[in-house]
Amino acid sequence: MKSVNFLLAIVLLALASSLASAYDPSPLQDFCVAVDDTKTAIFVNGKFCKDPTLATPDDFTFSGLNIPTDTNNFLGQNATQLTVDQFPGLNTLGITLARVDYAPGGVNPPHIHPRGTELLLIQKGTIFAGFVDSNNTLFSKILYPGDVIVFPLAMNHFQVNIGKTDGVAFASFNSQNPGVITLANSIFGTNPPIDPYALARAFQLDVNVVKELQAKF
Repeated sequence: MKSVNFLLAIVLLALASSLASAYDPSPLQDFCVAVDDTKTAIFVNGKFCKDPTLATPDDFTFSGLNIPTDTNNFLGQNATQLTVDQFPGLNTLGITLARVDYAPGGVNPPHIHPRGTELLLIQKGTIFAGFVDSNNTLFSKILYPGDVIVFPLAMNHFQVNIGKTDGVAFASFNSQNPGVITLANSIFGTNPPIDPYALARAFQLDVNVVKELQAKF
């Protein structure tokens, strides 16, 4: 009887091990095409790791998020995103930080982060922000310094500085490479362009208006 129980325990442990090893890691890039030829396998889901004995304090620190970015553009908004590419010490830690600057009336246009949930802290300004869920319900609020809003993973969200002074916010993400897809760019600025007749029908616009929008991007 003891031998049967021991054998059953071994089987259950083996099954648990196989289930654990079958778990897929979260993606850290848009796609990862499998290859059989290792000579062409140059990308990994993340970054290669430095020899720990060669790490320095500079690998784990970053300076510059106190510096405002230039908002003199058609959106009146700019961001400094601190990903693993700029901050190597973030590798495998699943976290990212960004500074967002807004001119008065500046807009961070509707966009999504396909690989990360965002937590936005308002430091300065009066920011109207919100996101849209899969039922097309808008969750929005006017935010003031010290206020925080969360944008769930891959939800379409935006911010507008409705105040008369510059705005500043800091965003954190639960991914070292959350990615960003700005909806207007991904619709009207693709390469090659999406068929304008398809977009005209989808958005109920005149095809010439769609072509004008595509030309802007």
